[in-house]
Amino acid sequence: MNSAYINYLRHLLIYSAILGAIAILLGFIFPKTYLSPALPFLFVFFIATSLLSFYYLLQSATKRFIKFVNTFLLTIIIKLFLYAGVMIAYAFMNRRDAIPFMLGFFILYLCYTIFEAVSIIKYTQPTWKDNKAQ
Repeated sequence: MNSAYINYLRHLLIYSAILGAIAILLGFIFPKTYLSPALPFLFVFFIATSLLSFYYLLQSATKRFIKFVNTFLLTIIIKLFLYAGVMIAYAFMNRRDAIPFMLGFFILYLCYTIFEAVSIIKYTQPTWKDNKAQ
């Protein structure tokens, strides 16, 4: 496998462990009603979607820049629909837990999106500089 992907996986797991530790600490501070029982599954969900989208972005970054941009936009659209579907489905099935779930989902969405954006910029910037110089 690509060393950049393995490196991203390692960083993602460390980042997720830190976020998980923060969530556990918040579980001790806040009442149980403020945290969704689905929170551990959200971590797995966001790790999986981040790994999958980073893999496709990394593959397209080795090709032309326009191919990368198209893949980047496509992954954003697919993830947005997937995330909206998960939130809506969960809210309909568990109305009592809808607000804590959506709050946790939104916070994790922001955290993982920022992490993924910084990572893809870090790995693709040298590639684009090399292509521009040629």
